Amino acid sequence: MRLFGRKSEPVDSGALIADFWGWWDDTRAQLDAGDAEALAELVGPAVAAMDDSLVWEVAPGREARHALVVSAAGNPELRSFVHRWALAAPAADEEWEFHPSRQARPDPYELTLQLNGHQFTMEGFVLGVRVPPGTPRVNVTAYHPIFQDIDDEARMETTLLALDWLLGEDEVARWLGDIEAAEFEPLDAIAAIHLPGVVADVASGFQGERWALLEGQAPTGKRLTATARYPLRPVDYPLYDQHIAITVQYRAKDGDGMPTGASETALETFGEQLAATLADQPAVLAAHMTVDGVRTFHIYADPTGTTTTALKTLSWPEGRLRIGVTSDPSWSTVAHFLA
Repeated sequence: MRLFGRKSEPVDSGALIADFWGWWDDTRAQLDAGDAEALAELVGPAVAAMDDSLVWEVAPGREARHALVVSAAGNPELRSFVHRWALAAPAADEEWEFHPSRQARPDPYELTLQLNGHQFTMEGFVLGVRVPPGTPRVNVTAYHPIFQDIDDEARMETTLLALDWLLGEDEVARWLGDIEAAEFEPLDAIAAIHLPGVVADVASGFQGERWALLEGQAPTGKRLTATARYPLRPVDYPLYDQHIAITVQYRAKDGDGMPTGASETALETFGEQLAATLADQPAVLAAHMTVDGVRTFHIYADPTGTTTTALKTLSWPEGRLRIGVTSDPSWSTVAHFLA
């Protein structure tokens, strides 16, 4: 079920989540006894009361009989909300478990979808697959025989649902790049069942902590350098929707504005202290940028933690250390580093 629209006034997300789980407890007996139609009538309005652009479904659970999935459906503004919703859920039991994204289905080839008189099955679903060298993304062109008889929007929605069945919604966000739903079969198509193997192979090349070194030119013409976690993806840190920028000015620099001598050493030491501080916090250093005597560290943190307080204990020997804190659930501040 997809419900559209957004609330315009500020709301207390914690209160919305608490209200939902209070409603769940009060309605549990009806939910346990309900069929698909009854569940839609009960659950749909309760989910929409939290935010009417959330998407929900009841699917077979991994351990429980049912799984209630409430998804942000790719909306980065709601990613942390649905994860906090899941964290606040009651403990799973024999009847219900709870997930903040669609899970990979163990039986994707047993699933069917009815679309305006047409039947979609995984049996006819094939993919053209491209992996750009050195990148953490798999680009796919999807095709099914019924795609010639349905419109573009239905083709894409069906493709995204089928990919979620195969990989799980978070893995789609994590590893798939360009996704196209084609009206005609790609020449080099493979059966969709092979996609998890392709993704696993790509993922094996990006294990552990990796960093990318980037260089460019600032609008002033000065040299600009950046170091960013690679790959950098918000889906890996769903609760980290608070952006913390730490800015320091350094004194010793060369003609391009890059740090030299004592300042370069001071920055290295500060970076080590920052890493040690973040190691004990629900936070991650996403990137840092250096240009014309200024280095800015971009950190994302869970706002319910104490990261900001911990960072205020740091000091910069060459002047004032500035800390700015904003809410940035889409990671827009570091959008140019996302991979």
